[in-house]
Amino acid sequence: MLDHGALDHTNSDSTQALRHRMRHSAAHVMADAVLRLFPEAKMGIGPPTQDGFYYDFDVSRPFTPEDLESIEALMRETIAAQQTFKREEISRNDAQSMFSDQPYKLEIIEDLPDETTLSIYRHGEFIDLCQGPHVDGTADIQAVKLLNIAGAYWRGDEKRPMLQRIYGTAWESQEALDDYLHRLEEAERRDHRTLGRQLGLFSIHEEIGPGLIVWHPKGGIVRSLVEDYWREIHFRHDYNIVYSPHIGRAQLWQTSGHLSHYRESMYAPLEVDEQEYFLKPMNCPFHIMVYRSSLRSYRELPLRIAELGTVYRYERSGVLHGLMRVRGFTQDDAHIFCLPEQVEGEVGGVLDLTFELLDAFGFAEFSISLSTRPESYAGELDMWEHATESLRRALEERHLTYDIDEGGGAFYGPKIDIKIEDALGREWQCTTVQFDFNLPERFDLNFMDADGGRSRPYMVHRAILGSLERFLGVLIEHYAGAFPLWLAPTQAMVIPIADRHQEYADSVKEQLESEGYRVEVDGRSERMNLKIRNAQLQKIPYMLVVGDREQEDGAVAVRTREGGNLGAISVRELLERLAGELT
Repeated sequence: MLDHGALDHTNSDSTQALRHRMRHSAAHVMADAVLRLFPEAKMGIGPPTQDGFYYDFDVSRPFTPEDLESIEALMRETIAAQQTFKREEISRNDAQSMFSDQPYKLEIIEDLPDETTLSIYRHGEFIDLCQGPHVDGTADIQAVKLLNIAGAYWRGDEKRPMLQRIYGTAWESQEALDDYLHRLEEAERRDHRTLGRQLGLFSIHEEIGPGLIVWHPKGGIVRSLVEDYWREIHFRHDYNIVYSPHIGRAQLWQTSGHLSHYRESMYAPLEVDEQEYFLKPMNCPFHIMVYRSSLRSYRELPLRIAELGTVYRYERSGVLHGLMRVRGFTQDDAHIFCLPEQVEGEVGGVLDLTFELLDAFGFAEFSISLSTRPESYAGELDMWEHATESLRRALEERHLTYDIDEGGGAFYGPKIDIKIEDALGREWQCTTVQFDFNLPERFDLNFMDADGGRSRPYMVHRAILGSLERFLGVLIEHYAGAFPLWLAPTQAMVIPIADRHQEYADSVKEQLESEGYRVEVDGRSERMNLKIRNAQLQKIPYMLVVGDREQEDGAVAVRTREGGNLGAISVRELLERLAGELT
């Protein structure tokens, strides 16, 4: 068993806390600069983020790139002036008077509970409503850069005013800032939306609707390969693969609790035979119906039910983002119904399956958290303790390093979350193993126990890849579109040098296809170097050039997408090379 420990980040908690304060302070310095250049500006909010900060403004005209340069220049002046950040607590009346010309600040003040202690932060002549924390002074902001401008609805509500958001970043040194800017450039180069267009993988159309993905033939190949491997490995781990409808009657979602607790993320009902039906936001109730379709015996458990089920959830238009945040997606979903004494083994089996599956896609670095019982919870305390300890033991038996998220579990059960790290060191939430003590009660699930009585099964929700759309987006960016050979939509491009080599090129294609490889021939009347360049831009692993000599020798001249020239080899040698790369 591989020891998939938590990632050993170079940044300590203290460094992260310092960056948080520094970026929060940089947001204030930026707002100060904006008000000096645009005295009529109305301020929204300006929090720090994981890698930087932003501030929202309501101004009379759109910001320009030249404005960003001017704002950044003023920020540098303020930083050089070494102004001190000072915190003061004020009354609600004083706050309302102080920000009488700032309507968004007044709204924040009005919405705060009466018992809230209000505070402001000053540096120089600038004042902002803020709880902090901040660095001691502007001199502590070592390296700063404004990045871009975007629109943002006030408080994320599309019915509220559209503000202009300025994004920036701040670091403890110029070297750290330069490294971050380099990573930003690399992330832009790997952007799955751009690569999706360039490689012909997928598209999104206003005529169809935002957040709804259309997979093109090449993207369809990649997705099919991912799904086929998913099915193969699940069959091997004794899962039962099922299919369920895209809609269900309102009564189903009422029983499951979705209409009570998840309604804002569900679409408007459809009327069928004068009854309400809803597009499914989750697959759980359908899998429960499979379980309930017959009286279950303890001998039948564990019962593992899995599905690549497409679900539909309402997401605000402002948060939609390529494949990463969509409105219709296919969930890598499974539910395990088991006896209490089987829980630990089942959780361990999910972890083993997780690492086997993720390793196959090239992800080897993980961080893991165990979320425990919140203050408000469903189910019995002893069930929570048993489930939590089962999760803990399954992790520790596999020598897995994990963090504890005290009280971070859902109200219906504890869980394990696993994040994967991509080639740029970014973390993505991927796998979740979640107990559910709520749905078995709601649907009155039971099984016939060894004594002939009725007992309640344990139910475990489990997703490994999560949303297939999101996972494929991560996969595209992880590989920068240059998929490993087994996932590449086209594995080899045969390039005839002249028209007289076309027939031989076709025969090479047939030989490779007979062995199961995905091959194309570029028979266009273009220069060979242009054909090679086009194949490289399409990130095809191998280019097989054929001319008079190759045709005479039954060979191919092999080039790689990285620019390597492997020279001429026989087709048999090529097949051996490809087979070795796939093992």
